[in-house]
Amino acid sequence: MNLLRQVTIDDTTLRDGEQSAGVAFTRAEKCAIARELVAAGVPELEVGIPAMGDDEQETIRAIAGQIKGQGLNARLIVWCRMCDFDLDASRDLGVDMIDLSIPMSDGQIFHKLGQSRDYVLRQIATMVPKALDAGFEVMVGGEDSSRADLDFVLEAMETAARGGARRFRFADTVGIMEPFGTAEIFRQLRSNSDLELEMHAHDDYGLATANSLAAVVGGATHVNTTVNGLGERAGNASLEEFAAAVDRLYHVQTGVDQRQFSALSQMVARASGRPVPHQKSLVGASVFTHESGIHVDGLVKNKETYQGLDPEWLGRQHELVLGKHSGTKAVLHIYGTMGIALTTGQAKSILEKVRSFAETYKRTPARQDLMTFHQQIMASEIAH
Repeated sequence: MNLLRQVTIDDTTLRDGEQSAGVAFTRAEKCAIARELVAAGVPELEVGIPAMGDDEQETIRAIAGQIKGQGLNARLIVWCRMCDFDLDASRDLGVDMIDLSIPMSDGQIFHKLGQSRDYVLRQIATMVPKALDAGFEVMVGGEDSSRADLDFVLEAMETAARGGARRFRFADTVGIMEPFGTAEIFRQLRSNSDLELEMHAHDDYGLATANSLAAVVGGATHVNTTVNGLGERAGNASLEEFAAAVDRLYHVQTGVDQRQFSALSQMVARASGRPVPHQKSLVGASVFTHESGIHVDGLVKNKETYQGLDPEWLGRQHELVLGKHSGTKAVLHIYGTMGIALTTGQAKSILEKVRSFAETYKRTPARQDLMTFHQQIMASEIAH
C-alpha cells in the first residue's frame, strides 16, 4: 500500500453541513466557525452557494474578508452548478476556487437534467475555461459519481483536465458506497488521471468516514468533511473522525490540530442546534468515561490496558466514574481521589448504594452523591 504522506481536508461544514434539514447558520456563526476551522489548521473551506442570492454572497464576502484580512492561509471554495448563472454569482466574492458540479449518473443526467452524457461533457468543456478566465481555480464536482458508469466518469475527468481543471470531486451523493469498492474505484481513477482527487462521502450506511479513508488508500488527495458529521440526511464524513483516523491509523498527515476538536464540536453543535451524542466518537462527553470494574481496575494499573486512543491527543483525559458495573477496587480508588480512605467492607456497602442509585436515577452518582453515601455508611457504623 503506497499511501500519500499527506492528504488535504476540504471541510464543507458551512455548505453541505448547513444543508442538514432545519440547520441555518447566521453570518456571525459562519464567520466564527470559519475562523476556528482555519485556526485549527483546516486548509480548505467550502463556504457557501453564491446562487442562493445576495445574502449568501454577502456572507461569503464576510468570511473571505475575515480570512484574507487576517492573513490566514486557507483556500476558500464555493459550490456552483455548472452554468453561467452560478458562475456569474460567484464573481468578486474573494474566494479562490469554484466547484462546478454536474451529475455523472445516467439517472440524474436523464431524469434531473433531461439531458445526455454528451451534454455533460460539452458543459464541462465550456464552463471550466470560463471559470478559469474569471480568475478561479476549478474543481469539477461529479454529483452522484458512485452510481455512474466509471468509464463515463473517467471521460468526464479527461474533459475537465483538458479544460484546465485541477481537481475532480467524486461524490457518493446518496451514501451507497462501501470501503473495499471505494478503494478500488480510486485506484482506477488515480491510474487514469493526474487530477487532484477529492472524496465526498455521505453517511447513510454509517460508512462515510470508512469510505473516505478507503479513498485515501486508493489515491485520493483531498477529502470532504464536516464538524460532527453534519450534513444532508445522515450527514457527511466527520472531520474529527477522519483526521484522527487517517493520522493515527495510516500515519497520513492533515495538518489539523486534533486538540481543537472538542471546541469546534461544541461551537457547531450550538450553532446548528444539533447536540452531540454522549458517545459520539472522539468528541462525545462520555467517550473517555469508564465505569466497568474490569476496565477501571486495568486503567488504574496501567492506562494502556484499555486505551486504544489516547485522550491527550485530543486535549482530553480519562474520567473514572462509579455505576452499576463498578467493582470494589473502583470504589476504593475513586474515594481515594476524594481524600477518603475506605475499608473493603465500607467499599462493598457503598457499591450497593451506587448500583441502586444508578438503576433508580439512570445516571452515575455525582461527587455530592458519593459524599452522601459515605456519610450514610459512617452513620450506620456509629449506630451499630
